[in-house]
Amino acid sequence: MVRFERSQIAPCGMNCGTCIGFLREKNRCPGCRTFYDLKAEARVRCVIRNCPHILNSKSGFCGECDKFPCKRLVQLDKRYRTKYRTSFLENLQIIKERGIDNFLEFEAGRRSCPSCGSVVSVHRNNCLVCKMALN
Repeated sequence: MVRFERSQIAPCGMNCGTCIGFLREKNRCPGCRTFYDLKAEARVRCVIRNCPHILNSKSGFCGECDKFPCKRLVQLDKRYRTKYRTSFLENLQIIKERGIDNFLEFEAGRRSCPSCGSVVSVHRNNCLVCKMALN
């Protein structure tokens, strides 16, 4: 089973470790919590990542913000629920209620390929390593 680190969980609740941009070989995105690498332009421009509430919070997650869920996060969550079968609002709720360590274990269970144990990208319907079709 795969392991994820706290640093791979974006402020919005996305597990960057399951993002196709993070997993690809060419032009690999270093993840949303990496501030020294400015190669991923979308990450640098991200309204959520650069939100002053997030930058000044203890946890660094949207779930603790008094404006949670903001309009931008609701829109992003809707897109990911529709296209990729994952909810950032649910992820943030798990983090808030059960803690980051529990969420990381949960993600490891649901984002590991049942056939080969590799990371399953949230953006694909098949394992990137063994090509097994996923529901």
